[in-house]
Amino acid sequence: MDHLIYVFAVSTAVAATLASLAIWAPRLPWVRISAVVAATLLIPISYIQFVDFLSRPKPQSMEWIQRHVEAAEVLGVSLAEGEAIYMWLRLSGELEPRYYKFPWNLRLAEQLEEDIDTAMQKQGKLVLRNPFENRRSGEIGDLNVEIIPPSLPPTKAPPSMPRFFNPRERKI
Repeated sequence: MDHLIYVFAVSTAVAATLASLAIWAPRLPWVRISAVVAATLLIPISYIQFVDFLSRPKPQSMEWIQRHVEAAEVLGVSLAEGEAIYMWLRLSGELEPRYYKFPWNLRLAEQLEEDIDTAMQKQGKLVLRNPFENRRSGEIGDLNVEIIPPSLPPTKAPPSMPRFFNPRERKI
């Protein structure tokens, strides 16, 4: 979310720069006023659009910055049959989950359902290896899925010798 503020600030600065260029350009007054109004409208429109983008899933093919991430934990899956596979993923090294839209593939959807059921039975977590590896549009083969069992709790130290309280015995 923090990077959104910077993107919005940069787009506002670009709009302000365009408006200032329009003001000082040797044009007719109505052309300069139109340019300032257009630049002024660009600021709230870009803000509304940025906020709207936050609620929408990113298409898997559009992930460029995190393209080379090695693993992602699957937090949730929603299948829209014939349309898309929606996944909440926590990328390795990140705390915040991200929402992605993968192209629909029946075999992949069935594989994910089976792997999720298996992970739930084992009380483990489902991890995708290289979830964004370079694929051509529409070509999504098998995902490299791994089920990681839960970590074992630490073992307890052996019990110490019991201590008995003897009220007749005095310690000084």
